[in-house]
Amino acid sequence: QVQLVESGGGLVQAGGSLRLSCAASGRTFSTYGVAWFRQAPGKEREFVAVIGASGSVLSYIDSVKGRFTISRDNAKNAVYLQMNRLKFDDTAVYYCAARRWSFSRSADEYEYWGQGTQVTVSS
Repeated sequence: QVQLVESGGGLVQAGGSLRLSCAASGRTFSTYGVAWFRQAPGKEREFVAVIGASGSVLSYIDSVKGRFTISRDNAKNAVYLQMNRLKFDDTAVYYCAARRWSFSRSADEYEYWGQGTQVTVSS
C-alpha cells in the first residue's frame, strides 16, 4: 500500500512556472507507475502525464507537451511535475495517482490517490 501527498501548488501569473511534488510512503514505491491528473471546476478529471516505475516511460497530454516535465526520484520516494509557461487553462486541482507494476492514462485504473494541490494561473 502507498500513501501520496502532493505539494507545490499555488498562484502564479501566466507564463510562470511551478514544480509540483508527490511524496509517497512505502518501501515498494519504485514498483509503481505514477500519473498526474487535474480537475478544473465544472470539468471532469483529466490525465496530464505519467511515468513508469523505472522512469523510462513517459507520456503527456498534448496540451502540456513541451511545457510540462514529469520525473521521479525513487531514492526519495517522489515524483515531480515541472510546469513551465503556465496558461490560464492549466488552472485546476492537480492530483498524483499510483498503480502497482503498471501505468495508464485512465484515472479508473489507479488504486492510490493524493488529496490534490491547487494550481491557479492568473491571466
